[in-house]
Amino acid sequence: MIIGVFPGQGSQSPGFLSPWLELPGARETVERYGDAAGVDLVAAGTEWDADAIRDTKVAQPLIVAASLLSWQALAERTGRGFAGIAGHSVGEVAALVAAGVLGDEDGMRLVGIRGRAMADAAALTTTGMSAVVGGTEEDVLALLSELELTPANYNGGGQIVAAGSPEALAALAERAPRGARVIPLQVAGAFHTHYMSSAVQTLQDAADEIVPADPALTLWTNSDGTTVDSGESALRLLVGQVAAPVRWDLCMAGFAQAGATGLVEFAPAGTLTGLAKRGLRGVPAVAVKTPDDLDAAAALLGEEDAA
Repeated sequence: MIIGVFPGQGSQSPGFLSPWLELPGARETVERYGDAAGVDLVAAGTEWDADAIRDTKVAQPLIVAASLLSWQALAERTGRGFAGIAGHSVGEVAALVAAGVLGDEDGMRLVGIRGRAMADAAALTTTGMSAVVGGTEEDVLALLSELELTPANYNGGGQIVAAGSPEALAALAERAPRGARVIPLQVAGAFHTHYMSSAVQTLQDAADEIVPADPALTLWTNSDGTTVDSGESALRLLVGQVAAPVRWDLCMAGFAQAGATGLVEFAPAGTLTGLAKRGLRGVPAVAVKTPDDLDAAAALLGEEDAA
């Protein structure tokens, strides 16, 4: 089973969308997505600097638009889809579109609302996030509890993302557990924590206007790493995930249990394939960062067909 995965916030970089817009029809698609999300995504992905695209209300729709564009490009090239799909954090919106739960414009409209609501929530209190790489999970979680930080992402492969006040994150860096490194993340708030609770109702109101379909393929949820076979459940979990931890570690465990033989990460790719090197050792993974990477992804899919 080759699984398609969609990255979350922090994976974007200035100008990363430029090569994708050279594909036939891509610019028009991104313009349509930008209209739905309420953001000039063409300018954001080609011209805006790192600070501008770090803004949550820009970053989220930009990442999802790029993911969908690269997913569609691979589908057009190969004429086939994936047996299973999952997304990390905001990448779950792209995953729901790829699984057929949401239409692409509904997905982009929803992620635009999600980004604005989370930006508004982040503006209420100054917070941030840092990745803790290495150390034992027991030691890391004990220190986070002591510093009143929240484990927002359990990313697997020895990585936990902590969220909370800048002062507590600074103390975490100074007191990193034995064998661990603390890496500040370029995000604008303590996502997937109680700090985002005000965004949940806003997103729920938007979700209530959507009639989802049941997934057309295996879809894993960040909530607990299980699969979801109801469109209504998938959408409900997506809304609640705004203020709840991302359990990517459990998603990867689910991939392994399902017999994953490969992973393809869609643009802006690199983060999830990096986690897979540690969390899914021996499973080949392709990061589709630019259109040049589509051939490698198609070859991986072809290997499954030949097996």
